Amino acid sequence: MNHTMTNISMESFLILIGLMFLFSSSCQPTKESNVPNSSSQPVPLSDTDNSEGWVLNEELSDEFEGDRLDPNKWFIEGQNGDYYIWKGRAPSQFVPHNAIVEDGKLKIRTQWEPDYEFIKESYADGSNNDAYGVFEGKPLPVTTAAVLTNKRFLYGYMEVKSKVGNSNMTGAFWAIGYEQELDIYEQMGNPKIKDGTIRENSVRTAVHDWSPPAVRPTKAFGLDEKNLPYRTADEFHVYAAEWGKDYLKVYRDGKMTYHVTQDELGTDWVLNNPMEIWLDSEVFKWLGVPHKEELPSDFEIEYMRVWQKPDDNLLAPQFYGFEGPILFEENPRPLKMVPESSVPNEYQKFWLFDTASAKYFVIKEGDYVTGVNSLEFAGFGKNEKLETEKIIVISPEGAVDIPAGDYTLTLKVFKKQGRDVKKMYLSFENPKLEIPIDLSGLERNKWISIEHEFTKAANSSPTDQFKIEIRKEDVPDIKAARFFIDDIEIRKSGM
Repeated sequence: MNHTMTNISMESFLILIGLMFLFSSSCQPTKESNVPNSSSQPVPLSDTDNSEGWVLNEELSDEFEGDRLDPNKWFIEGQNGDYYIWKGRAPSQFVPHNAIVEDGKLKIRTQWEPDYEFIKESYADGSNNDAYGVFEGKPLPVTTAAVLTNKRFLYGYMEVKSKVGNSNMTGAFWAIGYEQELDIYEQMGNPKIKDGTIRENSVRTAVHDWSPPAVRPTKAFGLDEKNLPYRTADEFHVYAAEWGKDYLKVYRDGKMTYHVTQDELGTDWVLNNPMEIWLDSEVFKWLGVPHKEELPSDFEIEYMRVWQKPDDNLLAPQFYGFEGPILFEENPRPLKMVPESSVPNEYQKFWLFDTASAKYFVIKEGDYVTGVNSLEFAGFGKNEKLETEKIIVISPEGAVDIPAGDYTLTLKVFKKQGRDVKKMYLSFENPKLEIPIDLSGLERNKWISIEHEFTKAANSSPTDQFKIEIRKEDVPDIKAARFFIDDIEIRKSGM
């Protein structure tokens, strides 16, 4: 009897083990499984264990699978006859049929197309004014392509795996925004001028200052990396840039090749506003022009990825840091809007000053916590007085969108010596919520962080605005001292 019972127990045990094995096996994810796996997300080549906590921005990144570019991500120069900013660096012209997706790559093709009907206009490039399709009075029917992201981003890590075409055409991975440009690389596979600024085995990185007057030369800083151990037209390599609020790092194949900080550059630091990314080919005629025999050639990009780090600040940093416009990306980007333009439109808008307030409130370059600007209260002298009851600067409608809840507002203030303004008011306008900021007793000649807890009882309306106000009763009668405001931020309380 005991022997029989032992056999039954062993059989039951084996069956139980088998069922557990089958259940365990059925729960393992397979290649076809829908179970998400965060480790499958790509990470920067320079940070393969993602120690920095990068998060892939899928709105900007592209693996170039399929047979065409995603129109939600990319603007193709010349598509439907639309060109943004320019039509290419003459004599070559951007045309949409040269932006090709095949074999898991984006191919920016340059072709010799004598039957193509080039646009009958010229492109002014510094002192040059060249016609499309013509070089030194003779036909040069070269077409190429350019694509750029529909969205802009502020700070992050951008990376491509690419190989330039084997011709006298550039391949470029670059970005532009308000008053700024970052050329992560400009390469050329077969320049006719062998000892020029770009060689067949070099990478050129440059940052350009497009603040008015935008007169060449605009280069602010950068690096020419020459004598690479390969020709850029022969092999795919990975190129990247990490852009922070006060630094730039450039990478090649995961290794850092250039690092510069704002502290080194001061107001030459211009990378303060969101940028869109471009991939294109151009003629640099000072390095020669392409010949018919070397075309077609393809600038090939295997992927383009952008990562960013999470940020719980609910305000647009560049706008509330007084660096540039706030973007309304739900509206079309004006096709003729150049980086140096400070003209407000439905896409970019700026702080609003009335005439009386503009005498006292000024966006000032050179005094800052981050970026290069702050908002200055300019003060006044012994024979002057405040000539208005209130001085106000206000955001455009829709520039603030804060739901109901509990929040922490922070800002930085720098007070000069002298008779100071005692108080100012920060407010949401629709619905109205006023936050008084006490400025008395702050240490002078030093950036001080002010923090204020507040509760918002209702969501911002679509037309909500953010206002900064100083009232006459809080200002000294004479000799009002200057002070500066920078980096206004709002975060949910407890975060």
